[in-house]
Amino acid sequence: MQKTGSAPGGAGPFFPKKMTSKISTMKKTIATTMTLIALAAAAFTSAPAMAEKNIVIDGSTTVGPIAKAFADYYKEKTGIGAAISESGSGNGVKSLINGACDIANMSRFMKDSEFKTCVEKGILPVAHVVAFDGLAVVVNPANKVGALTMAQLADIYTGKIRNWKELGGDDAEIVVISRDTNSGTYETFNELVLCKNPVVKGAEYVGSNGQAKTRVASTKNAVAYVGLGFADDSVKTLSVDGILPSSKTIVSGKYPIARPLFMFTNKYPKMGTPVYDFVTLHLSEEGREIVRDLGYVPVAE
Repeated sequence: MQKTGSAPGGAGPFFPKKMTSKISTMKKTIATTMTLIALAAAAFTSAPAMAEKNIVIDGSTTVGPIAKAFADYYKEKTGIGAAISESGSGNGVKSLINGACDIANMSRFMKDSEFKTCVEKGILPVAHVVAFDGLAVVVNPANKVGALTMAQLADIYTGKIRNWKELGGDDAEIVVISRDTNSGTYETFNELVLCKNPVVKGAEYVGSNGQAKTRVASTKNAVAYVGLGFADDSVKTLSVDGILPSSKTIVSGKYPIARPLFMFTNKYPKMGTPVYDFVTLHLSEEGREIVRDLGYVPVAE
């Protein structure tokens, strides 16, 4: 597996050798920004943890299950707990900027505008890639359709295809479910699938992966996208361009809708602090096992 720009301490991102052109573009952006962050971080003293007894975490609902599982493991080992909110990637950044959290969970990389605001507020954000994820495209188990191309998926979400019969399914209007626009999952899907085109008017927006999955499970003609760890037997996962999302297809770069998952801190945390232990837990065998058990892909897989 190819390694690109890493944050100090070996907690930086790792990317598969083979990626789609859009993933490759994202990789170059991340690699460049990560290098700048790493160089800048070296010029600053390490930031102390906001709290010695509790770690405060906010952000992505996709990264949320990883953070919760890490928190359970860490509390059992150390007695130190974590307060975790899942308000979305964008709000996680805001919490970090406002000093309201120690760790911002994000299912996308920080935008240039967000990074600029951080620096203006005296915050130096450092990214820690804790796992890889694929966005699973899911439908109701009763749906006859089992596969889509990237082009067909884009056409559904931009309104060019509105009926399942156009895709070999029943004569029924497609119920389009999307994540809310503050979500990193939405940002990733919008960039990789829709090429930043707007979602069709009339689409239903939901606030979490769990809500998207539940809506599809209860609605015969619905379609949604969720983090791989949320795709279970209550929904049917479609192949995209002939590839089903899995650890193997994400690591190989074959699955076209894949992404790294991040935890951001203000500066690189001081070694031995609870925040340091938490954001580097994914590098341990125990951390990799937790990530794997949740249905995500460990960075050192």
